[in-house]
Amino acid sequence: MTDMPKKTIVLTGASRGIGHATVKRFSRAGWRVITCSRQDFSDNCPWPAGPEDHIKVDLADPEDIGRAISEIRRRLEDHGGQLNALVNNAGISPKGAGGSRLNSIETQMATWRDVFQVNFFAPIMLARGLFKELEAAQGSVVNVTSIAGSRVHPFAGTAYATSKAALAGLTREMASDFGPHGIRVNAIAPGEIETSILSPGTEKLVEQLPLRRLGQTSEVAETIYYLCTDASSYVTGSEIHINGGQHV
Repeated sequence: MTDMPKKTIVLTGASRGIGHATVKRFSRAGWRVITCSRQDFSDNCPWPAGPEDHIKVDLADPEDIGRAISEIRRRLEDHGGQLNALVNNAGISPKGAGGSRLNSIETQMATWRDVFQVNFFAPIMLARGLFKELEAAQGSVVNVTSIAGSRVHPFAGTAYATSKAALAGLTREMASDFGPHGIRVNAIAPGEIETSILSPGTEKLVEQLPLRRLGQTSEVAETIYYLCTDASSYVTGSEIHINGGQHV
């Protein structure tokens, strides 16, 4: 068993929250984790081979994404050119003055473009750019959407919400297109997860949830792990809600 090659995952938005928990979950299972984020690798990140398998990339810059794809493909050469999982976790949710919600009337078009580039276009650019490697491994793609993609949310702005709704639609289209090549594509839609960037007033939302508590990043990471393993080998085109019943 020790001679079997490690499975490899590429994960965006790895530096905090759900991304951080996902790295730890896959590392614990013995996967090689190639992390991608806007920041340099942090010495506080507790996983092996971190600096060697980290790629600094600005997902708001299409040219930088192209550079990152080339670098990822180069690093996968010693793995037989195979990629077992791509997790598109990175996302941006800009706020207005004082942390206010950005609505559809006043949000600047430049903000819309930036949000859609990171939240919607970057995932399909990465999946297309790494298609051959995913196909070679009969791999899995997981797109991280949001509960805000299916209902008006009191804190998530319009550009963010609609980008996540578009990503959910893209997940279905990708599942249809990638499926004949042996690649599964699914999405997870987190609700109120306990991270460092919770908006003031979230505690009021939690009081109305059926489970009456915030979700943990580790719970989200477990679902991502499930979607990238053989336990979900016949699951594709799905969007799994991780929100304590907030959507019911």
